[in-house]
Amino acid sequence: MKTNRNETPNTRKDTLKSSAKRWFRNILILLVLALATFVYFRYFFVFGTGVKAGQLNYVVYKGYLFKTYEGKLIQAGYRSGKVSGPIQSYEFEFSISDEKVAEKLMLAGGRDVELHYKEYFGAIPWRGYSKYVVDSIIDIQ
Repeated sequence: MKTNRNETPNTRKDTLKSSAKRWFRNILILLVLALATFVYFRYFFVFGTGVKAGQLNYVVYKGYLFKTYEGKLIQAGYRSGKVSGPIQSYEFEFSISDEKVAEKLMLAGGRDVELHYKEYFGAIPWRGYSKYVVDSIIDIQ
């Protein structure tokens, strides 16, 4: 290995150290960006929105550390002719993001409602236990 006349063995070691530090820093930045992207898409990206209609079963305010509003909607449906029994019910469990919406729904237990919701890939404890989050009421009958 040829060395430059002006280059000493210590400067070569310093160059190797700074190159290793630069490589480590770049890998660390990539890992942090990958983690941030994963967290965003898993917990904050809205995968879908929609409206569910049915009879409101309950709305409760619960939790140990993070108190959230949780509810259940019973949707009536029909089974196919192949299975015995004409009616099957579907349950839609959801969290509620707005306290005013939750208070209105607490007064509407047992009534038919239409709710607008957002669907996420994962639940966050301070947002609720469900990946479905109701953000508004369309109709209460």
